[in-house]
Amino acid sequence: MEFSHIPVLFSQCMEGLRIDPAGTYIDGTAGGGGHSAGIARQLTTGRLIALDKDPDAVAAAGERLAGLPAQVVQSDFAEIPRVLDRLGIGQVDGILLDLGVSSHQLDTPERGFSYMADAPLDMRMSQQGASAYDLVNSWDVSAMARVLREFGEEKYALPIAKKICRAREEKPVETTGELVELIKAAIPPSARYEGGHPAKRSFQAIRIAVNSELDSLSRCLDTAFARLAPGGRFAVITFHSLEDRMVKQKFAAYCKGCICPPDFPVCVCGHAPEGKLVNKKPIEPSPEEQRENSRSRSAKLRVLEKL
Repeated sequence: MEFSHIPVLFSQCMEGLRIDPAGTYIDGTAGGGGHSAGIARQLTTGRLIALDKDPDAVAAAGERLAGLPAQVVQSDFAEIPRVLDRLGIGQVDGILLDLGVSSHQLDTPERGFSYMADAPLDMRMSQQGASAYDLVNSWDVSAMARVLREFGEEKYALPIAKKICRAREEKPVETTGELVELIKAAIPPSARYEGGHPAKRSFQAIRIAVNSELDSLSRCLDTAFARLAPGGRFAVITFHSLEDRMVKQKFAAYCKGCICPPDFPVCVCGHAPEGKLVNKKPIEPSPEEQRENSRSRSAKLRVLEKL
């Protein structure tokens, strides 16, 4: 299967994970297998478990990783502990997440992720469950506005929600093209192209809601860290501020030491930090990478090491 996806911040991820040839690693977002292959090629007696909830990605990664010490599993990365339990693996030496939508998903119109092509509203990474069509045609105005505002940081969330709900009274919103036109019509002409395509933020918000992306990320950050061996590293690439803020805050919590009130003369809580940041500031793509791969421009890599 052809699954085009250029791995973002590739060398920085490999360096951040500090691959041990005998180690066990998880790529929680296998995609086209770019990062996975980079990890697996450095292993000798080690093992890579590559996860993805998109069946297209699972098939593509399986082909790309054939002959390498890797196993591909269809699963949401929020289920990493369950996958490890099922495989009889206790601890791992590194975990990688490359968040967001893949180039393959964006460039396959019938998947319904892109606002650049007219296609059925879908946006399901797993190709199962409620689709964008289902949610866009069932949310009431307040629920839709909340999703657009919270997940897309869209300042015209309420006018867009009202426009969509009025249009639904005539007929369901069935395609990405119809949705784009409704969004554009709800935004004042002078503001339509502030910060890129007028539908960019709304499509991001709907996609996040369809795939429960922030919930999955929160669950993964809360539970997968416990499965890292001491010295193991957790590397996460984010593409928008909501993801990055969550990763930054969760990583900071693992690095926090004493939690006694500041007026206590000595520590009595005994709380010790569980991790340390490998890089205090997020790693961003070089100007060269941004020129070669425009979709890398908003990427940020954060790496946490378990103490």
